[in-house]
Amino acid sequence: MADMDTKRTATRSRLTARMAINLAAPHTWPAAIMPTLVAACAAAAVAPLSVSMVLVLLVIVVLMQSSVNTFNDYYDYVKGADSPEDNVDPSDAVLVYNDINPRSALILAIGFLVVAFALGIYAIVKAGFAPLVIALVGALFVVLYSAGKSPISYLPLGELVSGIVMGGLIPLAVFQVLTGTLDFLMLVKSIPTIIGVGLIMFTNNTCDIERDIPSGRKTLPVLLGRQNAVAWYRIALVVWVADIVLNVAIWYTPGLIVVPFMVLAAYPLLKALFANPFTPDRRLQAMPQILSVNIVLGAFYAAAMLTSCTVLLAI
Repeated sequence: MADMDTKRTATRSRLTARMAINLAAPHTWPAAIMPTLVAACAAAAVAPLSVSMVLVLLVIVVLMQSSVNTFNDYYDYVKGADSPEDNVDPSDAVLVYNDINPRSALILAIGFLVVAFALGIYAIVKAGFAPLVIALVGALFVVLYSAGKSPISYLPLGELVSGIVMGGLIPLAVFQVLTGTLDFLMLVKSIPTIIGVGLIMFTNNTCDIERDIPSGRKTLPVLLGRQNAVAWYRIALVVWVADIVLNVAIWYTPGLIVVPFMVLAAYPLLKALFANPFTPDRRLQAMPQILSVNIVLGAFYAAAMLTSCTVLLAI
């Protein structure tokens, strides 16, 4: 049996650059990029903005997001949770549709994480050890999210954890690096990005209810049932927009001029999400919709912040 496994490994295809990019899942990067953008714009309101540092931080968070995606694909594959019948795009399920050694994906995921921490040394030199502590907490959740007998992605905590880690801890760390101040008020200002990132996971899990039940996953939508999950989803969309308006009104009042344009830009996307039943066959429509809403709302929220201040750029 061991000889057969060895021969199969030897005949398997190699992980190509295209496969590696697909495992990194660039279409999900807004979950990391938008919280970073929001934090950078919040920092610009109180301190000169270092363009080089913002770019480094963007690369770091994208690498960490890529690591999460690759770890998740690896563990879903080895546990048999993924199959061609799950209404996923072939580019979004590399290990399912390509005969490659899954260990290659595991090594890639670890590599993404290592490079992110290597780049993080630059941020630590500039801003001290506070971002390292935040990054270590985030990295811990990156691993716990997919690994182990009871990973977070299999529990009704996935939406909350992904929202807080990506939508909350990223802005907290980015703001600290760019301003030198660990301001926990940033977590309050990051509630919109926490909701946005959490809804990405909520979208995926609601569409995957039928797939997750046989796999033993007890996600929040599985516990709620599709009808209740969709109802709470719609409430969260309204709260998301309302909280952006409230935050801008309280802390970035001049930015209220941006709000009507935000609503006009987001309305068609929000309308489509309200009409989506989040059934398995609508997964390929639902995921781009929620990612697009994250981009639109995040970009306008950041623009509202910038409207309220004079931005000073530094190298």
